[in-house]
Amino acid sequence: MIFIAVKFTVRPEHTDSWLEKTATFTAATRAEEGNLFFDWSRSVEDPNQFVLIEGFRDGDAGAAHVGSDHFKAGLDAMAPLIASTPEIINADIPNEGWGAMGELAPQA
Repeated sequence: MIFIAVKFTVRPEHTDSWLEKTATFTAATRAEEGNLFFDWSRSVEDPNQFVLIEGFRDGDAGAAHVGSDHFKAGLDAMAPLIASTPEIINADIPNEGWGAMGELAPQA
């Protein structure tokens, strides 16, 4: 699985509309055959920072994502909205996606 985490620092005037402005890119990526997950979170420490967590089945699925028309369109749409270059972690890990956390379970 290709696991990607990206931190985006958004210009303050675009923070409240960031998820709306990235919605087309998000929907198109989630519809990709090799996409396992594509989820946005907002930092509790910096209201202008969003974290994107992505998972793709394998390297081919990741390459298809980066080579897609909606990827290029998404980058073009985000460029004027960000305050700095995003930070990224990109790793190929031996996992097929989400699994149960062994250390924590709901109590009765």
